[in-house]
Amino acid sequence: MSGIERWRLILGEPSHGALGGGEGAGAAHEEALSWLYDRDEGLTRRGIRGRRGGREGSLLTTVEWIESIHQLFPKETIERLEQDALELYEIEELVTNPDVLQRVEPNQTLLRAVLRTKHLMNQEVLSMAQQLVRRVVQDILERLRTEFRAAFSGALDRRRSSPVKSSRNFDFKKTVSRNLKNFDGEKLVIDRAYFHSRVRRQSEQWQVILLVDQSGSMLDSVIHAAVTASCLWGIKGLRSHLCIFDTQVVDLTKECDDPVETLMKVQLGGGTDIAEAFSYGTSLITAPRRAVMVLITDFFEGGSEARLIREVARTCAEGTAVLGLAALDHEANPAYHKELARELVNVGAQVGAMTPGELAAWLAEKLA
Repeated sequence: MSGIERWRLILGEPSHGALGGGEGAGAAHEEALSWLYDRDEGLTRRGIRGRRGGREGSLLTTVEWIESIHQLFPKETIERLEQDALELYEIEELVTNPDVLQRVEPNQTLLRAVLRTKHLMNQEVLSMAQQLVRRVVQDILERLRTEFRAAFSGALDRRRSSPVKSSRNFDFKKTVSRNLKNFDGEKLVIDRAYFHSRVRRQSEQWQVILLVDQSGSMLDSVIHAAVTASCLWGIKGLRSHLCIFDTQVVDLTKECDDPVETLMKVQLGGGTDIAEAFSYGTSLITAPRRAVMVLITDFFEGGSEARLIREVARTCAEGTAVLGLAALDHEANPAYHKELARELVNVGAQVGAMTPGELAAWLAEKLA
Protein backbone atom coordinates (compact mmCIF):
# COMPACT_ATOMS: atom_id res chain seq x y z
CA MET A 1 0.00 0.00 0.00
CA SER A 2 1.44 3.40 -1.04
CA GLY A 3 1.95 6.36 1.29
CA ILE A 4 -0.88 8.29 -0.42
CA GLU A 5 -3.27 5.38 0.09
CA ARG A 6 -2.33 5.21 3.77
CA TRP A 7 -3.03 8.93 4.24
CA ARG A 8 -6.32 8.57 2.37
CA LEU A 9 -7.38 5.84 4.82
CA ILE A 10 -6.32 7.95 7.81
CA LEU A 11 -8.05 11.15 6.65
CA GLY A 12 -11.11 9.56 5.08
CA GLU A 13 -13.56 11.22 2.70
CA PRO A 14 -12.42 14.85 3.34
CA SER A 15 -9.09 14.03 1.71
CA HIS A 16 -10.63 13.05 -1.63
CA GLY A 17 -10.35 16.58 -3.02
CA ALA A 18 -6.59 16.67 -2.56
CA LEU A 19 -5.69 12.97 -2.76
CA GLY A 20 -8.44 11.62 -4.99
CA GLY A 21 -10.79 8.74 -4.26
CA GLY A 22 -9.53 5.25 -3.73
CA GLU A 23 -9.80 2.60 -6.44
CA GLY A 24 -9.84 -1.19 -6.35
CA ALA A 25 -8.45 -2.59 -3.10
CA GLY A 26 -7.91 0.94 -1.77
CA ALA A 27 -11.59 1.71 -2.15
CA ALA A 28 -12.51 -1.52 -0.37
CA HIS A 29 -10.22 -0.64 2.56
CA GLU A 30 -11.71 2.84 2.76
CA GLU A 31 -15.28 1.55 2.64
CA ALA A 32 -14.61 -0.93 5.46
CA LEU A 33 -13.07 1.76 7.68
CA SER A 34 -15.76 4.30 6.85
CA TRP A 35 -18.51 1.84 7.76
CA LEU A 36 -17.14 1.78 11.29
CA TYR A 37 -15.49 5.12 11.97
CA ASP A 38 -17.99 7.38 10.22
CA ARG A 39 -20.17 6.64 13.25
CA ASP A 40 -17.97 8.93 15.36
CA GLU A 41 -20.31 11.74 16.40
CA GLY A 42 -17.42 13.93 17.51
CA LEU A 43 -15.98 13.94 14.01
CA THR A 44 -19.42 14.62 12.57
CA ARG A 45 -19.99 17.65 14.83
CA ARG A 46 -16.63 19.12 13.78
CA GLY A 47 -17.48 18.51 10.12
CA ILE A 48 -14.52 16.20 9.61
CA ARG A 49 -16.61 13.25 8.46
CA GLY A 50 -20.17 12.81 7.33
CA ARG A 51 -22.21 10.25 9.19
CA ARG A 52 -22.91 7.59 6.58
CA GLY A 53 -22.93 4.67 8.98
CA GLY A 54 -25.17 4.18 11.96
CA ARG A 55 -26.20 1.81 14.67
CA GLU A 56 -29.39 1.26 12.78
CA GLY A 57 -27.44 -0.67 10.14
CA SER A 58 -28.82 -4.09 9.26
CA LEU A 59 -27.31 -7.32 10.52
CA LEU A 60 -26.48 -8.25 6.95
CA THR A 61 -24.34 -5.12 6.73
CA THR A 62 -22.58 -6.12 9.95
CA VAL A 63 -21.97 -9.63 8.68
CA GLU A 64 -20.61 -8.35 5.37
CA TRP A 65 -18.36 -5.90 7.21
CA ILE A 66 -16.86 -8.67 9.35
CA GLU A 67 -16.32 -10.72 6.22
CA SER A 68 -14.63 -7.84 4.40
CA ILE A 69 -12.19 -6.85 7.14
CA HIS A 70 -10.99 -10.45 7.43
CA GLN A 71 -10.20 -10.38 3.73
CA LEU A 72 -8.60 -6.93 3.68
CA PHE A 73 -6.53 -6.47 6.85
CA PRO A 74 -3.84 -8.30 8.83
CA LYS A 75 -4.72 -10.07 12.10
CA GLU A 76 -3.63 -7.23 14.40
CA THR A 77 -5.76 -4.69 12.52
CA ILE A 78 -8.77 -7.01 12.51
CA GLU A 79 -8.55 -7.41 16.28
CA ARG A 80 -8.43 -3.63 16.72
CA LEU A 81 -11.38 -3.05 14.38
CA GLU A 82 -13.50 -5.68 16.14
CA GLN A 83 -12.57 -4.24 19.52
CA ASP A 84 -13.53 -0.71 18.39
CA ALA A 85 -16.80 -1.99 16.90
CA LEU A 86 -17.77 -3.59 20.19
CA GLU A 87 -16.36 -1.13 22.71
CA LEU A 88 -16.50 2.27 21.00
CA TYR A 89 -19.57 1.92 18.81
CA GLU A 90 -21.41 -0.90 20.58
CA ILE A 91 -22.09 -2.88 17.39
CA GLU A 92 -22.93 -6.01 19.33
CA GLU A 93 -25.62 -7.68 17.21
CA LEU A 94 -23.63 -10.82 16.49
CA VAL A 95 -22.21 -11.31 19.96
CA THR A 96 -24.81 -10.16 22.48
CA ASN A 97 -28.28 -10.02 20.93
CA PRO A 98 -30.11 -13.34 20.61
CA ASP A 99 -33.18 -11.59 19.18
CA VAL A 100 -31.19 -10.54 16.13
CA LEU A 101 -29.89 -14.06 15.60
CA GLN A 102 -33.46 -15.35 15.66
CA ARG A 103 -34.33 -13.12 12.70
CA VAL A 104 -31.30 -13.71 10.52
CA GLU A 105 -31.43 -16.04 7.51
CA PRO A 106 -28.67 -18.68 7.82
CA ASN A 107 -26.16 -18.61 4.96
CA GLN A 108 -22.47 -19.24 4.38
CA THR A 109 -21.55 -15.60 4.92
CA LEU A 110 -23.14 -15.73 8.37
CA LEU A 111 -21.41 -19.06 9.01
CA ARG A 112 -18.02 -17.47 8.39
CA ALA A 113 -18.91 -14.46 10.57
CA VAL A 114 -19.99 -16.72 13.46
CA LEU A 115 -16.79 -18.77 13.27
CA ARG A 116 -14.73 -15.58 13.34
CA THR A 117 -16.53 -14.01 16.30
CA LYS A 118 -17.60 -17.02 18.40
CA HIS A 119 -14.84 -16.32 20.91
CA LEU A 120 -16.61 -13.02 21.71
CA MET A 121 -20.06 -14.54 22.32
CA ASN A 122 -21.71 -15.16 25.65
CA GLN A 123 -23.05 -18.66 26.25
CA GLU A 124 -26.67 -17.89 25.30
CA VAL A 125 -25.73 -16.35 21.98
CA LEU A 126 -23.13 -19.04 21.31
CA SER A 127 -25.80 -21.74 21.67
CA MET A 128 -28.04 -19.92 19.19
CA ALA A 129 -25.14 -19.35 16.81
CA GLN A 130 -24.32 -23.04 16.92
CA GLN A 131 -27.88 -23.84 15.82
CA LEU A 132 -27.44 -21.49 12.85
CA VAL A 133 -24.13 -23.11 11.98
CA ARG A 134 -25.80 -26.52 12.09
CA ARG A 135 -28.51 -25.43 9.64
CA VAL A 136 -25.97 -24.05 7.15
CA VAL A 137 -23.65 -27.05 7.45
CA GLN A 138 -26.56 -29.44 7.01
CA ASP A 139 -27.40 -27.79 3.69
CA ILE A 140 -23.78 -28.21 2.56
CA LEU A 141 -23.74 -31.82 3.72
CA GLU A 142 -26.90 -32.69 1.82
CA ARG A 143 -25.33 -31.47 -1.43
CA LEU A 144 -21.93 -33.11 -0.93
CA ARG A 145 -23.03 -36.49 0.39
CA THR A 146 -24.63 -37.22 -2.97
CA GLU A 147 -21.34 -36.48 -4.73
CA PHE A 148 -19.35 -38.61 -2.28
CA ARG A 149 -21.73 -41.57 -2.52
CA ALA A 150 -21.59 -41.40 -6.32
CA ALA A 151 -17.79 -41.15 -6.34
CA PHE A 152 -17.34 -44.15 -4.05
CA SER A 153 -20.08 -46.29 -5.59
CA GLY A 154 -17.52 -48.16 -7.69
CA ALA A 155 -14.71 -47.87 -10.19
CA LEU A 156 -15.45 -47.66 -13.90
CA ASP A 157 -15.55 -51.06 -15.61
CA ARG A 158 -14.72 -50.14 -19.19
CA ARG A 159 -15.32 -53.70 -20.39
CA ARG A 160 -19.04 -53.68 -19.55
CA SER A 161 -21.89 -51.33 -20.35
CA SER A 162 -24.65 -50.32 -17.98
CA PRO A 163 -28.28 -49.31 -18.55
CA VAL A 164 -27.89 -46.71 -15.77
CA LYS A 165 -27.59 -43.28 -17.41
CA SER A 166 -25.06 -41.12 -15.54
CA SER A 167 -22.86 -38.37 -16.94
CA ARG A 168 -19.97 -39.64 -14.76
CA ASN A 169 -20.14 -43.03 -16.52
CA PHE A 170 -20.60 -41.76 -20.09
CA ASP A 171 -18.76 -43.93 -22.62
CA PHE A 172 -17.74 -41.35 -25.21
CA LYS A 173 -15.76 -43.70 -27.46
CA LYS A 174 -18.47 -46.36 -27.76
CA THR A 175 -21.24 -43.77 -28.17
CA VAL A 176 -19.46 -42.11 -31.09
CA SER A 177 -18.43 -45.35 -32.83
CA ARG A 178 -21.93 -46.89 -32.59
CA ASN A 179 -23.57 -43.76 -34.00
CA LEU A 180 -21.14 -42.95 -36.83
CA LYS A 181 -23.72 -44.19 -39.30
CA ASN A 182 -25.71 -41.05 -38.45
CA PHE A 183 -22.88 -38.64 -39.31
CA ASP A 184 -23.85 -36.43 -42.29
CA GLY A 185 -20.52 -34.65 -42.66
CA GLU A 186 -21.40 -31.79 -40.34
CA LYS A 187 -23.18 -33.21 -37.30
CA LEU A 188 -23.56 -36.51 -35.51
CA VAL A 189 -27.04 -37.60 -34.48
CA ILE A 190 -26.97 -39.90 -31.46
CA ASP A 191 -29.70 -42.54 -31.48
CA ARG A 192 -28.36 -44.23 -28.36
CA ALA A 193 -25.87 -43.20 -25.68
CA TYR A 194 -23.71 -45.79 -23.90
CA PHE A 195 -22.48 -45.81 -20.31
CA HIS A 196 -19.80 -47.75 -18.44
CA SER A 197 -20.65 -50.13 -15.64
CA ARG A 198 -18.98 -49.88 -12.22
CA VAL A 199 -17.41 -52.37 -9.85
CA ARG A 200 -17.66 -52.02 -6.09
CA ARG A 201 -14.60 -50.62 -4.32
CA GLN A 202 -12.69 -52.33 -1.56
CA SER A 203 -12.32 -49.17 0.53
CA GLU A 204 -12.02 -51.08 3.83
CA GLN A 205 -8.27 -51.42 3.33
CA TRP A 206 -7.57 -47.69 3.01
CA GLN A 207 -6.79 -44.90 5.44
CA VAL A 208 -7.34 -41.20 4.66
CA ILE A 209 -5.72 -38.54 6.86
CA LEU A 210 -6.86 -34.92 6.46
CA LEU A 211 -4.48 -32.28 7.82
CA VAL A 212 -6.05 -28.82 7.78
CA ASP A 213 -4.30 -25.49 8.30
CA GLN A 214 -6.43 -23.29 10.59
CA SER A 215 -4.54 -20.03 10.10
CA GLY A 216 -6.71 -16.96 9.55
CA SER A 217 -6.74 -17.13 5.75
CA MET A 218 -7.96 -20.73 5.71
CA LEU A 219 -11.54 -20.39 6.96
CA ASP A 220 -13.28 -21.52 3.77
CA SER A 221 -10.94 -24.48 3.43
CA VAL A 222 -11.55 -25.45 7.07
CA ILE A 223 -15.30 -25.48 6.39
CA HIS A 224 -14.76 -27.61 3.28
CA ALA A 225 -12.51 -30.02 5.22
CA ALA A 226 -14.91 -30.46 8.14
CA VAL A 227 -17.73 -31.37 5.76
CA THR A 228 -15.45 -33.61 3.69
CA ALA A 229 -14.32 -35.51 6.80
CA SER A 230 -17.94 -36.07 7.78
CA CYS A 231 -18.76 -37.42 4.31
CA LEU A 232 -15.76 -39.76 4.40
CA TRP A 233 -16.72 -40.89 7.91
CA GLY A 234 -19.98 -42.20 6.50
CA ILE A 235 -18.31 -44.50 3.96
CA LYS A 236 -18.38 -48.02 5.37
CA GLY A 237 -15.00 -49.42 6.30
CA LEU A 238 -12.93 -46.39 5.25
CA ARG A 239 -10.76 -45.18 8.13
CA SER A 240 -10.51 -41.41 8.10
CA HIS A 241 -8.78 -38.91 10.39
CA LEU A 242 -9.15 -35.15 10.73
CA CYS A 243 -6.47 -32.95 12.30
CA ILE A 244 -6.31 -29.15 12.38
CA PHE A 245 -3.14 -27.22 13.05
CA ASP A 246 -1.40 -23.89 13.44
CA THR A 247 1.81 -24.24 15.48
CA GLN A 248 0.09 -27.06 17.41
CA VAL A 249 -1.89 -30.05 16.14
CA VAL A 250 -5.39 -30.91 17.37
CA ASP A 251 -6.75 -34.33 16.45
CA LEU A 252 -10.51 -34.03 15.85
CA THR A 253 -11.03 -37.53 14.50
CA LYS A 254 -13.57 -38.35 17.22
CA GLU A 255 -15.70 -35.41 16.02
CA CYS A 256 -15.53 -36.37 12.33
CA ASP A 257 -19.15 -37.46 12.30
CA ASP A 258 -20.28 -33.99 13.46
CA PRO A 259 -18.77 -31.17 11.36
CA VAL A 260 -20.49 -28.55 13.52
CA GLU A 261 -18.62 -29.72 16.63
CA THR A 262 -15.45 -29.66 14.55
CA LEU A 263 -15.99 -26.10 13.34
CA MET A 264 -16.91 -24.78 16.78
CA LYS A 265 -13.54 -26.02 18.06
CA VAL A 266 -11.53 -24.25 15.37
CA GLN A 267 -9.42 -21.32 16.61
CA LEU A 268 -8.54 -19.21 13.57
CA GLY A 269 -5.30 -17.30 13.45
CA GLY A 270 -1.86 -17.83 14.91
CA GLY A 271 1.29 -19.14 13.27
CA THR A 272 1.73 -22.15 11.04
CA ASP A 273 4.00 -25.18 11.38
CA ILE A 274 3.08 -27.42 8.47
CA ALA A 275 6.05 -29.74 8.98
CA GLU A 276 5.04 -30.52 12.57
CA ALA A 277 1.48 -31.26 11.48
CA PHE A 278 2.66 -33.49 8.65
CA SER A 279 4.92 -35.39 11.03
CA TYR A 280 1.96 -36.01 13.33
CA GLY A 281 -0.10 -37.21 10.39
CA THR A 282 2.54 -39.76 9.39
CA SER A 283 2.49 -41.15 12.93
CA LEU A 284 -1.13 -42.22 12.33
CA ILE A 285 -0.30 -44.32 9.25
CA THR A 286 -0.58 -48.07 9.78
CA ALA A 287 -0.07 -49.36 6.22
CA PRO A 288 1.85 -46.85 4.06
CA ARG A 289 0.81 -48.31 0.71
CA ARG A 290 -2.85 -48.16 1.73
CA ALA A 291 -2.83 -44.61 3.03
CA VAL A 292 -3.53 -41.16 1.62
CA MET A 293 -2.32 -37.96 3.28
CA VAL A 294 -4.35 -34.89 2.30
CA LEU A 295 -2.64 -31.66 3.34
CA ILE A 296 -4.97 -28.65 3.05
CA THR A 297 -2.98 -25.44 3.41
CA ASP A 298 -1.87 -22.23 1.75
CA PHE A 299 1.73 -23.57 1.92
CA PHE A 300 3.03 -20.50 3.76
CA GLU A 301 5.28 -22.34 6.19
CA GLY A 302 6.09 -20.65 9.49
CA GLY A 303 8.29 -23.57 10.51
CA SER A 304 11.00 -25.32 8.55
CA GLU A 305 10.40 -25.68 4.81
CA ALA A 306 13.38 -28.04 4.56
CA ARG A 307 11.90 -30.33 7.22
CA LEU A 308 8.52 -30.37 5.46
CA ILE A 309 10.14 -31.27 2.13
CA ARG A 310 12.12 -34.10 3.79
CA GLU A 311 9.00 -35.46 5.54
CA VAL A 312 6.97 -35.43 2.33
CA ALA A 313 9.78 -37.06 0.33
CA ARG A 314 10.16 -39.85 2.91
CA THR A 315 6.40 -40.47 3.09
CA CYS A 316 6.05 -40.65 -0.70
CA ALA A 317 9.04 -43.02 -0.92
CA GLU A 318 7.30 -45.36 1.55
CA GLY A 319 4.35 -45.63 -0.82
CA THR A 320 1.83 -43.27 0.78
CA ALA A 321 -0.03 -40.99 -1.61
CA VAL A 322 0.39 -37.34 -0.59
CA LEU A 323 -2.04 -34.77 -1.93
CA GLY A 324 -1.47 -31.10 -1.19
CA LEU A 325 -4.64 -29.06 -1.58
CA ALA A 326 -4.22 -25.35 -2.11
CA ALA A 327 -6.34 -23.09 0.04
CA LEU A 328 -9.70 -22.22 -1.54
CA ASP A 329 -11.85 -19.21 -0.81
CA HIS A 330 -15.66 -19.44 -0.70
CA GLU A 331 -15.76 -19.07 -4.50
CA ALA A 332 -13.28 -21.95 -4.88
CA ASN A 333 -10.43 -19.72 -6.06
CA PRO A 334 -6.95 -21.04 -5.11
CA ALA A 335 -4.57 -18.89 -3.06
CA TYR A 336 -1.26 -20.43 -2.02
CA HIS A 337 2.56 -20.27 -1.98
CA LYS A 338 3.40 -21.74 -5.38
CA GLU A 339 7.15 -22.08 -4.85
CA LEU A 340 6.88 -24.38 -1.83
CA ALA A 341 4.07 -26.32 -3.50
CA ARG A 342 6.36 -26.88 -6.48
CA GLU A 343 9.12 -28.19 -4.19
CA LEU A 344 6.71 -30.75 -2.74
CA VAL A 345 5.69 -31.87 -6.22
CA ASN A 346 9.36 -32.39 -7.04
CA VAL A 347 9.69 -34.93 -4.18
CA GLY A 348 6.59 -36.93 -5.13
CA ALA A 349 3.50 -35.14 -3.84
CA GLN A 350 0.55 -34.12 -5.98
CA VAL A 351 -0.66 -30.56 -5.52
CA GLY A 352 -3.88 -29.11 -6.82
CA ALA A 353 -6.90 -26.97 -6.05
CA MET A 354 -10.09 -28.96 -5.61
CA THR A 355 -13.58 -28.42 -4.32
CA PRO A 356 -14.85 -31.10 -1.89
CA GLY A 357 -16.68 -32.81 -4.75
CA GLU A 358 -13.54 -32.93 -6.88
CA LEU A 359 -11.57 -34.26 -3.91
CA ALA A 360 -14.14 -37.06 -3.54
CA ALA A 361 -13.64 -38.09 -7.16
CA TRP A 362 -9.82 -37.97 -6.79
CA LEU A 363 -9.88 -40.08 -3.64
CA ALA A 364 -12.30 -42.55 -5.17
CA GLU A 365 -9.96 -43.13 -8.14
CA LYS A 366 -6.89 -43.34 -5.87
CA LEU A 367 -8.56 -45.87 -3.58
CA ALA A 368 -9.90 -48.05 -6.40
